[in-house]
Amino acid sequence: MADSEQDLAEVQRAHWQGTYRAHPGMYGEQPSEPATYAADVFRTAGARDVLELGAGHGRDALYLAREGFSVQATDFSATGLEQLRKAARAQGVDDQVATAVHDVRDRLPLADDSVDAVFAHMLLCMALSTKEIHALVGEIRRVLRPGGVFVYTVRHTGDAHYGAGTAHGDDIYEHGGFAVHFFDRHLVDALASDWALDEVHAFEEGDLPRRLWRVTQTLPR
Repeated sequence: MADSEQDLAEVQRAHWQGTYRAHPGMYGEQPSEPATYAADVFRTAGARDVLELGAGHGRDALYLAREGFSVQATDFSATGLEQLRKAARAQGVDDQVATAVHDVRDRLPLADDSVDAVFAHMLLCMALSTKEIHALVGEIRRVLRPGGVFVYTVRHTGDAHYGAGTAHGDDIYEHGGFAVHFFDRHLVDALASDWALDEVHAFEEGDLPRRLWRVTQTLPR
């Protein structure tokens, strides 16, 4: 990782830690729409073991656990994951949720072919370079079992914040302290190389609103 990328990564880690401390449970208890969609897709595919990347304080991980999945939740914020564990105990699903502090720039702490499905809501569009994103998807491919499903969401170049704020290069822009890598369709297609690209669904979320794609792709058997 270049020094500038390392600096941005550390700034973003500190920013998220501070944000979770200041606003515990900031996204509420209700699952995101992509998580409810993913649960249906994963169930149809016969998935049992789910890895969530960028789980934060856990609204989606907890929902997936309540839906009967065994969930491994990772995030680079220890503060967010502590809130997740506390909520899991309160909801009685702590035996179905495991957590790990992890930066997705590093190798995933899982064995090959060890999970049935992977979910990542707005994780891939964080302050990651294109090279780091490709490496992460390679790691996801490694840990998924054949036929495994990957559902992710990203903000895209049609979003109102694209091109606004501080430019960090590589389609990464920082606005309000949060750095976002805005995806174009070429990047989505490139990440699905050698996968089955099942769907690219456009939707909006939040008050701006944020404009996102929900991508579903399946690993060949």
